[in-house]
Amino acid sequence: MTQSSPDASEGPLSQGPYSRGSRASLVPPPPPKLVRRWSDTVVGFFSHLGRLSEMTVKTLRAGFKRPFEGRAIVAQLEALGVASVGIVTVTSVFIGMVMAVQFAFGLRKFGGMEYTGRVVALSFARELAPTLTAVIVGGRIGSGMAAELGSMAVTEQIDAVRALGADPFKKLVWPRLVASVFVMPVLGAFALVLGFSGAMIITDLQFDIPSSFFFRTALATVSMADVVSGMAKTPFFGAIIALVGCHFGMTTSGGTAGVGNSTTRTVVVISIAILIADFFLTKLAIVLWPTD
Repeated sequence: MTQSSPDASEGPLSQGPYSRGSRASLVPPPPPKLVRRWSDTVVGFFSHLGRLSEMTVKTLRAGFKRPFEGRAIVAQLEALGVASVGIVTVTSVFIGMVMAVQFAFGLRKFGGMEYTGRVVALSFARELAPTLTAVIVGGRIGSGMAAELGSMAVTEQIDAVRALGADPFKKLVWPRLVASVFVMPVLGAFALVLGFSGAMIITDLQFDIPSSFFFRTALATVSMADVVSGMAKTPFFGAIIALVGCHFGMTTSGGTAGVGNSTTRTVVVISIAILIADFFLTKLAIVLWPTD
């Protein structure tokens, strides 16, 4: 009586991780949650960067074609610039006072309190006025853009603009971009004057440094290159604010919750992008306008 040959499934390969019954073991285990989260963050970053670059190119191409949307640009200048004067006034004056008090207390320990005006004026001209104004005003302007365009996106108004044959980048993004680029230098110069004035007043009242001496020493220290190197950053900050705000607004989805999420992300991204751009623009300004 012949013995039947053993089934192939009962051979040595039928057991262990390579058996047919253990095919699930051939599937690699899922990556850890932390790795998956970081990979999703990196992919999302480059996805947003690509769509933002695409929107920028399309906006610039459409913006230089007729009509130039003059009325829309003027309306955005008022909404972004005039409406931001109040917050710029309050923040600039009190930041100037805080900086003057801090420097005066610090320099008094070394017997150099008379240098307060020079240090405050130089720091405001090169850094504080353009950058802090961009961060503070950018949060207000960018969140407003994201909320407005996000509401239009979730209610399909942007799709209606396309259906009517108009270019949404021309109608919605271009006026905001132009207005932000022109508004930020004006607000930066306004913040410089107000911040310096606040510092001059507080040092005269609290530290008995005459305003005339404070003003004279500051003018002797700050050169035109210092002012230009600071104010030259503001158009780039304005472009960052407008493009980021419009990008997150136009890509909003998910109803009212999506609008809130886009607004929050806009404020965070604008603040980080301005600080990163400030570093590279400062390095470039030092090369272009050396102050030896």
